[in-house]
Order: sequence, then structure tokens, then C-alpha cells
Amino acid sequence: MNNRRAALWMIGAIFSFTSMAVAGRAISGQLDTFEIMFYRSIMGFLIVLIVAKSIGTLGEIDLKYFRLHLLRNIFHFIGQNLWFFALPLIPLAQLFALEFTSPIWVLLLAPLILGESLTLRKLAIAALGFIGVLIVAQPEIGAVNIGILAAGSAAIGFAGAAILTRKLTAQNSLTKILFFLTGLQILFGLLCAGYDGDIALPDLATAPWLIVIGAAGLTAHFCMTKSLSLAPASLVMPVDFARLPLIAVIGVVFYNESLDLYLVLGAILILVANYLNLKRQA
Repeated sequence: MNNRRAALWMIGAIFSFTSMAVAGRAISGQLDTFEIMFYRSIMGFLIVLIVAKSIGTLGEIDLKYFRLHLLRNIFHFIGQNLWFFALPLIPLAQLFALEFTSPIWVLLLAPLILGESLTLRKLAIAALGFIGVLIVAQPEIGAVNIGILAAGSAAIGFAGAAILTRKLTAQNSLTKILFFLTGLQILFGLLCAGYDGDIALPDLATAPWLIVIGAAGLTAHFCMTKSLSLAPASLVMPVDFARLPLIAVIGVVFYNESLDLYLVLGAILILVANYLNLKRQA
């Protein structure tokens, strides 16, 4: 029963992440990434406060482990900005495939940050994943695709945030983590968007999409956390792999994006590497 409920929560996360991508692409030409993050964080912060007030968890928020929250959210802010930057530049399926390398970076960075061991099997899984990355990216000698570079770097930012979240969840509640996630990123977004003294205000065209981004981003994290609380990651996370073919179909149908054999093959290798990593953890 719990496994079925976990899968349903994960499906909610899939649709939330997908909605955020569609909404982000819709306003990418009107707002820069810092402005998107600023308004998204305001929306998320208000939702966190309202929900925490209604369920009585505001008292869980304090300044213990603040430095860890700060470092975690610097990683996440960098990763999410690079993700929004890459969103209009490369096909959606390519962006999501490169995002799925985040667990592989976790595997490689955890020994440096958490002191975990780096075994031959971990290296083999990482190598398989990065072969998939090369096939997805299809790099050309002497040419740099800034969109692919941004998407690949975003995965590293998400990996750093995931590793530090793993440390935070041992001593911090979900309310506290989401409070600092949204609160700190309002500050980061304001500083980065306003450094030139010019912050574009939402209008009737962009405001609905910003609401979708703010709500979907928070909902996705909540659904994923809820799903992982009900079932092991080795059972839950493979459901998330459905996000890749879903966004590929959306890209083909609504944005006339091509879906070539190299992208499909590389994405399969990345997902296989992720699955082997999950089996190793199990």
C-alpha cells in the first residue's frame, strides 16, 4: 500500500517539474533567470508560511545549522539559475537528460563532502553515466554549446544541494528546510536581479506563469520528499525516470523539437547508470 502511495506522490512530482519547465520557457524571453528565481521564491515563501502556520510548525524554525542552510541554498540557487538559463537554449529532453546526471555527481562528490568511500563500482556507474552525457551532448571539437554547458553545470549545483540536504534532514524539519530554501533565495534573487538597478515587474502575461513556477517548484520538492518517506529510493526514484519521455513528447508536440537517436541512446545510458546506483544503495 505504501509503495502505491509513494508512486502516486512521485507522479505528482513529475507533473510539477514538467509544469515548471513549460512555464519557465513561456516567460524566458521576458524575465531573466534571476528575476524568475526572485518571484518564484516569493511565491514559495508565502506558501511555506501559510501552510506552516496552518499546521502549527512555525516554531520549528530557528538558526541552528544556518551555515549549512546557507551553503545548501547557494548550490541550489546556482543550479536552478543555470537550469532556467539553459531552458530556452536546448531541447527539453536534452535538458532533462543532463539534469538526470545529478545523482551521478552526488555519487562522486559525496566522498569529498560526506567522507563516503569511492569504490570501483561507483566509478564504473559514473563512467557509464558520463558516456551517456557525451552522447546526449554530442560535443563538437572547437565548439561550445552554452546551453548544454549550463545544463550540465546545473546538475552539479543540484548534486551539491542534494548532498547538503541529506545532512540537514538528520537534524531539521521539512518546514525549516523549505523556509530557508525560499527565504534565502528571495535574498539571492533580489541581489542578483537588482545589481543593475533594473528589476522587471510581473505583468498580466508573466504573472500566471510565475505563479505556476512558484507553486510547481515547491510542490515538486514536497511530493518527492513525501514519496521518499513512504518507500525506499530504489523503488521510488525509477518512477521519476518517466519525466524524461514525458518532456520529450511535450517538446516534439508543442515546440517542434527533434528527437534523434543519439539523444535517446544517451538518455537511456544515463537512466541505466542512475538505476544501477539506486540498486547499489538498496
